[in-house]
Parts: sequence; structure tokens; C-alpha cells
Amino acid sequence: MNQRIFKVLEYNKIKNQLIDQAASSLGKEKAAAVKPSTELEEVVRWQQETDEAAQVLRLKGHVPLGGIFDIKPSIKRTMIGGILSALECLDIASTIYGGRQLKRFIEDMEEPELPILRELVDGLLPLHELERSIKSCIDDHGTVMDGASDKLRTIRSRIRTSESRVRDKLDSIMKSKSKMLSDSIVTIRNDRYVLPVKQEYRGSIGGIVHDQSASGATLFIEPQAVVEVNNLLQQARVEEKQEIERILAELSQDVSENQSFLYTNVEILSQIDFMFARAKLGSQMKSAMPTMNDEGRVNIKQARHPLIDSEEVVPNDIELGSDFTSIVITGPNTGGKTVTLKLLGLFTLMAQSGLQVPAMDGCELSVFEQVYADIGDEQSIEQSLSTFSSHMTNIVDILKHVNDRTLVLFDELGAGTDPQEGAALAMSILDEVVSRKARVIATTHYPELKAYGYNRDGVTNASVEFDIQTLKPTYRLLIGVPGRSNAFEISRRLGLDENIIETAKQHVGVDSQSVEHMIASLEASTREAEKDYEEADLKLQEAEQLHRDLQEKLRQFEEKKEKLYEKAEAKAEKAIQKAKEEAESIVSEIRNMKNQAGLKEHEWIEARKSFEEAQPNLSNKQKTPQKQPDKKEQKEMKPGDEVKLLTLNQEGTIVEKTGREEYQVQVGVMKVKAKAKDLEFIKSKQPYKDKPLATVKGKSHHVKTELDLRGERYEDALNLLEKYVDDAVLAGYPTVSIIHGKGTGALRTAVQNYAKNHRSIASSRFGGMNEGGSGVTVLELK
Repeated sequence: MNQRIFKVLEYNKIKNQLIDQAASSLGKEKAAAVKPSTELEEVVRWQQETDEAAQVLRLKGHVPLGGIFDIKPSIKRTMIGGILSALECLDIASTIYGGRQLKRFIEDMEEPELPILRELVDGLLPLHELERSIKSCIDDHGTVMDGASDKLRTIRSRIRTSESRVRDKLDSIMKSKSKMLSDSIVTIRNDRYVLPVKQEYRGSIGGIVHDQSASGATLFIEPQAVVEVNNLLQQARVEEKQEIERILAELSQDVSENQSFLYTNVEILSQIDFMFARAKLGSQMKSAMPTMNDEGRVNIKQARHPLIDSEEVVPNDIELGSDFTSIVITGPNTGGKTVTLKLLGLFTLMAQSGLQVPAMDGCELSVFEQVYADIGDEQSIEQSLSTFSSHMTNIVDILKHVNDRTLVLFDELGAGTDPQEGAALAMSILDEVVSRKARVIATTHYPELKAYGYNRDGVTNASVEFDIQTLKPTYRLLIGVPGRSNAFEISRRLGLDENIIETAKQHVGVDSQSVEHMIASLEASTREAEKDYEEADLKLQEAEQLHRDLQEKLRQFEEKKEKLYEKAEAKAEKAIQKAKEEAESIVSEIRNMKNQAGLKEHEWIEARKSFEEAQPNLSNKQKTPQKQPDKKEQKEMKPGDEVKLLTLNQEGTIVEKTGREEYQVQVGVMKVKAKAKDLEFIKSKQPYKDKPLATVKGKSHHVKTELDLRGERYEDALNLLEKYVDDAVLAGYPTVSIIHGKGTGALRTAVQNYAKNHRSIASSRFGGMNEGGSGVTVLELK
């Protein structure tokens, strides 16, 4: 795309805001070089990167990108044998540390998945040894430390000793000859310690003159007594400098040896910083990630121009490329027509640069190969021929390149010349661009173009709304409604005589009046439709809230009911246990007397069995006795058949036959054995006992009719659920139970949502009181 379109649509202002969001010079460099891509896959990848960074910012509020520097010039110098300064070495160590902090930050995030960010940070190399070498030699202020080498420590010890000797001698001289000094201080000239001596006492203090004051009244003299010590100090400082250079040379060599790893880290860090700069800008603009296509479809709701103050901007909906490929916008000056053009063009450039756009979630934009715009700042009736020629030259150039992957924006098409000829040219130019299947938005003042959208396929009219009461535009875009002239109404409200207005109306053609009446009717219908939509939306929100409230009350009721059942069972259990103990005591006494009563052993055993069978089943919530089916109604049951367990009054599925007249039945999360006489046949299902075992990763195993997700992580639980449902479908199970517990309800909600969207799941429900209640979801499989 050419640079002119960036200037016309003010894309560079967005780039400047993006640069300000970058945390490092690396990110700023990337932001400064950004430009729209014309490849759909690349744009989608950029949008996914920005979305991942935005998710991190929403969850954490920040990202550790401090301490990262552009160290590429320093690395390059070491490769040609250059020696880095201490500060340059410190920047390299800081960048290594910053990369490691960022890597740990991303890796420690359990949610969301962040595949792109995790792939990037996996490429960051820790380089512990190089960082440790630099930090052990250079402090946080960029000074080579004494401990960098034994030799440096010795040299600096000598320096401190020599400095102390020099100061002691100079202090002694100052005390004895203070009258000869301009000031009682020790100063430094040419890296040597000197005293400020008055000019007239120059001969009284022998030594070397290194400098004098501007007035010449003070001489800075190095007394002869400290010359030798100063010489030793200077020599030690030279040795210190040489040792520091040797240490920095070694560190520079280490940097050179790791140059490929450092370049890799720098590139990754710059990419991540750029990603978060885009996300920060999107957050600042309250933007959303657009869905991208390359088919010319645009559908954005509540779009706000990013360069207009958020308190003043009016959100608008724009749709293009589905039912129509071109929009002709008519309406008054300063009504917002040009802003609408720039809005769509700027949104397109932003989206193709990987930036989110300030609109509602679910917006859709297209990737165009080129965006062309003919937008002039001069919009008055005083436009000269030269202005028209300039516009036409631009339009001619646009027409040379227009195709079906082009977005074209025309502002005041055909303006600046005779109205009749201008309108004809405008319609002809639009016909040409539309015939090439480009996407077009054009604004115009010409009334002839108000009917253009009704006479052309793929073209629709639009207008910017004008409030007659306030005599001001509302800046709202009305698609499908052409703009109408408000001259008569405005003139009437401003006080023009009614006779003049009526006379003017007689000069207006009948066709023109009909069009105006049609437009007025369309505007009224549109406002009425919008009002109805808002009322319907409000009712929908109220209904959804009521549904949520009812679901919550149902959940609370189920929990309360389950607790009451548990409490009743516990109470009954306690009572039965007490009765059983008393009965056991009585039975024991009777047993001792059995010989006297002549009771046979087998009669005793039968009586004991009758006593045990008389005990109630506590898990049976339904106490209503069930009618036993007639023997003639009994049917040979097979695995997979649906039956009713009469002793529990619950429906279940035959798992297998365990005896002559005994079956194992799956009831919810329980497996129970039951006699054939206690089962009532419901209907046959395809048996699963004889089906081949489900196979996972090449290993056969038996699929259970229940899956326990308690204690699993959120992502792992969903993966296990997805795999288990597939295996259960293959195994032919009619129903399965998913145990997720109650807890916070997040896992339960995830299972319910998964069941709604799975094509092999017919329905889902919470478990009954015997099945685990709201801690279990029972899935009915197709």
C-alpha cells in the first residue's frame, strides 16, 4: 500500500500511539516499522498474537518487560573484536535477566493456553553463565568491582593507600600555611592533588604549578612533598585502567561467543514487546479482535473512530460485502460522512496490521490488497476547476488498479464542477468500480444519486441523520435510507416567511418531492424499527436473567433436598442400627434356648434370613410398593436392554447376566445385582457387552459407564471428557455418568456446555438423589 493512503486516513497517528505503548526500544523499533499485510494467514496470526497478549493483560494487568535493551549494536561490535564498556555489558546482563523473568511469568500461567506466547518463550535461552560472569564483575551502577580480579583488588588497595598519604601530607601543609592559601581545601588538577595558593606566596610553597584561576590571583600548586606520592598514584591508576580493559575484553569475548543465542533472545523479546504494545493500545481504545476474511465482507457494530475523543465520538454500524458491495452516503455537510469513510479505511489498515479495532465483539473485517481513497479537505461550493482536476487525476489513477480485492473510498464524488455533469460522472465512475466487484463507499451532495442505490444491484443508499429540532447532525449512519434535504424545515425554524417556503416548494419537481416523502417515511420506519429492537432486546435480557435466577433456585432446591435426604438416611440408619442390636440380643437369648424348644438348625437359618430381608433399603427414596409383573409378562433380557428396578423404582440398563435368574444393572453411578422378578422390561437397546472394546492409542481397554473428573485440572478434565464420550459412543452405551462434584461449579458448567454442543449427546441432566445429585451429570447418548 502506498504512503499517501496512510497520510489520508491518519494511519501514522495510530502508529505513533502504538510506539508509545512499547516498553523497550526493541518494541518501539518493531512498532515504527509496522505496516498492513495483504496475506490473510499472516493477518490472522497477528490478530491471534494480539489476542493472547490481551488475555494476559486482562488476567494479570501487566507483563514484566523491564530491563530489556537493544543490545544488537553491542553484540555486533564484539564480533569484530571491539571491547564493550561496563554499561554495555550491564545492559546485556539485564536483557538476559529480563528475558528469563518474562519466560517464567508466561510459563507460570495455568490459564489460558497461550500457544503462540508459550512457543516464543520456549525459544528464550537463559544464558546463566554469561549473566553471572558480567554481574560478578560489574555492579548495578556500571562500575567494575574490586572483586572482578585479584589484581584489580590489589591495585585499588594501593590507590586508596596513596590517596590517603597524599591527603595527609596536604592537610599538614594546609594547617601550617593556611594564610598562604586562597581556600582550605584540597583540589585536583590534571588528575593530581594540588593546593590553591595565593599568587604572592608562589615562592613560599615550592612545587609544580598545574593551573591558575581566571583572575590569576590563585595558583593550583602540587607541593614538592607530594610529587612522588602523586606519581605512584598516577601509575596505580594507569594499571587500574589496563586491568579494567582486560576484564572488559574477556567479557566482550564471552558475549561474542554467545552472539547467536543473544540475537535469538533479542528477536523474541522484541516480538513479544510488540505483541503487548498492540494489546495495550487495544485496551486503551476498548477494542475487540476482528474476525478476518479475504472475501470482502465487513460487518462492524458500534464502531468508534479511534482518533476522536471517546466522550464525543458517536458509535456506528457498518455492513458491506454481503447483500451489497457499495454504499452511497448522502446528507448535509459536517454530518459525519467523511468520518465514516475514514473510519472504515482506518479500521481496515489497523486490522491488517494486527491491531484490534474499537468496536463490539464479533466484528468482521476483510483483508484487501489495496485501499484507495479520494478524500479532500476542501468541501465548499467555491471549489475551483484546479481542485476538480486534482480529484479527477487521483480517481483516474485509482481506476487503473481497482479489482475485486480493493477497498475504494470516494468523498464528494464528482464535486467541483457543473452539478448535472458531476452527478453523471459520479454515477458512471461508480458503475465502473462496482462492475469490477470492488468494495466502495462514496459520499455525495447530488440528489440524482439518492435513487442510484435503488436502480443498481449490489448498491445501497445510506445517510447521516439530522435532528430538525436542534438543527444539528446526530452523526448516526442510517444504511438503507438516503439523505434528504432539510432546507425547507431548517428555513422555517429559522424564521423564514411561510409564503416564501410554499412558493419554493412549487418550484421543486413532483419527482423530487416524492423522493423526499419516501425518504422521510424510511427514516420514520427506521426509527420505529430501532425502538422495537431496543424494547425486544430489553425483554430478552429480562428473560435471560429470569432464566438464570430460576436455574439458581433449582440448584439450591436440589442441594437442600439432597441434604434433607442425607439427614433422614443418617437418622434412619441410626434407628435401624439400634433396633438391630436389640434384636441381635433377643435372638442370642432365643438361640440359647433352641434345644429346649426343639428348633431345628435349618429352621433357625431360615428365620434368621427372613429377619435380615425384613430390613429396609435406605437408598430407596420412593416408599410406594410396586406391583410385581406377572410371570407371563417376563421376557428374556439381554445386555443393553432398558429396565425398571422395582425395588428401587429407578430405571437402568442391563450390564450382564450374572446367574440363572440374576442380572447386573447399571442404575445411575451404581451397579446393582437384581433378580429377574424384580426387573420390569422397558425396551431393547443395541447390546454393548459383545461389542469390541474401545481402543485408545493402540491399547484395548474396557470403557466404564462413568467418568470421575474430581481433582482434575480444568483443561485436563475437558480433554478426558472429550475422549471418554467418544469411547462411550463407540462402545454403544445408551447413558453414561460424569462425576464432577459440586465445588465452585466451574467444572459442572463446563460439562453441561460441552453436552449442549456435542452431536452425539442427545440430552443431559443432573443425577437423581441416588445418582449423586448436582455433583453428577448423566448424558443420554445417541
